Amino acid sequence: MLQYDGVGITAMAAAVPHTVIKNYEYTEFFPADQVKEVVDKVGIYERRFADADTCSSDLCYAAAEKLLADNNIDKSEIDLVVFISQTPDYRMPATSILLQHRLGLPQSCVAFDINLGCAAFCYGLSVVYGMMQSRNIRKALLLDGETRSKVYSPKDRRSAFIFGDAGVAALIERDEKFGRSWFSLNCDGSRGDFIMIKGGGYRYPSSKETLIEKVVDEYGNIRSDEQGYMRGGDVFNFVIREIPRDIKNTLEVAGKTKDDFNYIVFHQANNFINSYIAKKMKLDTEKIPSTIAKYGNTSSVSVPLTIVSELKDKLQGEKTLLMSAFGVGMSWATGIVPFVDCKISEIVEV
Repeated sequence: MLQYDGVGITAMAAAVPHTVIKNYEYTEFFPADQVKEVVDKVGIYERRFADADTCSSDLCYAAAEKLLADNNIDKSEIDLVVFISQTPDYRMPATSILLQHRLGLPQSCVAFDINLGCAAFCYGLSVVYGMMQSRNIRKALLLDGETRSKVYSPKDRRSAFIFGDAGVAALIERDEKFGRSWFSLNCDGSRGDFIMIKGGGYRYPSSKETLIEKVVDEYGNIRSDEQGYMRGGDVFNFVIREIPRDIKNTLEVAGKTKDDFNYIVFHQANNFINSYIAKKMKLDTEKIPSTIAKYGNTSSVSVPLTIVSELKDKLQGEKTLLMSAFGVGMSWATGIVPFVDCKISEIVEV
C-alpha cells in the first residue's frame, strides 16, 4: 500500500472524437437481433471512434491545451509529463516527449510513458504523486489517452461493441490542503493471456500470417493475431474475486469505510460487472457515476473521463473519491484520492 501527503489534482479536461458510433446500428457484420442482445447486456449504446489520422496523443493534446488555457497555466512551470497509453504514436520515441514539444513545455521537463491497461490511471497518479514528494516538481501533467477502436476486430462479437476512444489531461500540484492519498497497486502475470494482442510485438513479430483474419472459435468470430481478444468469463471471475477484496483491504489500511466517500468511480468495463460489484459490496449507487452508456470502455481513460463527464461542478470544496480499476495484465488498482476545488473543463470534440 502506498500513501502520499499534500499532492492532488487541481484541474482536469477531456477530449473525445467527434464521430459517434451508435451500437444498435453497428450491424455490418452481425444481424440486428444479435447486436441488440449484446448491446443490452453490456449497456453500451454509444461510443466515440477516432478517425484514421487521429492518435491518442492528439486527444491528449486537445485535452491538455483546453486545461492549460482554461486555468491560465504558465507552461514554463510544468516540470513533469507522464503519458499513459497502450496505443502510442510510435514504438519509439516515447509519445510523452513528442507531447512535451508539441505543447511548448520546457526542455527541462521530465517526460516518460506508462504502458499499462485499464488500471493505469491509478498507477499513473501514484507515480506522479510519488515523484512530487521530492518537492522539486512544481506542476505535473498526467495525460491518459487510448484509441482502442483501432485494435479490436469489428467481426469479433465479444469485443466489437465495447471499446471507444478518448483522452484526458490532469494537472497535479502540491498543496497541504489535499491531505493524504492511498493507492493499492496489484498485478498477476499468470493471467496475462486473459486480455491480449498476441502479434505485432517482438515475441511474435508482424508478418503476413499475423495480419490474416481468421475464424477463432465455434461462434464464427473473426480477428487477426494483431487484434485484441478477451476471455470474458475468466475476466469476470477474476474481477468479482479480486476487486471487492482489494477495495476492502485499502479501506482497512486507510481507516475508512465505504460511507466516507462522496463518489466511487469504477473502470467502465460494462454495466453488468459494475452493478454486480456495487450490489455485492452494498455500495450506494447514487455515489457511482457512469459513462458506460455513452462512451463505452475507454480502457485506462474510463475513470478520469467519468470524473470529467459526470462530476463537473461537483468537486468544489473538499471531496473524497474512491477509484477502482482493473484490466489487461492482469492488473488492478484502488485509490483513495482527496479533491479540493478541482476545476473541470467542458469536454472537447476532436
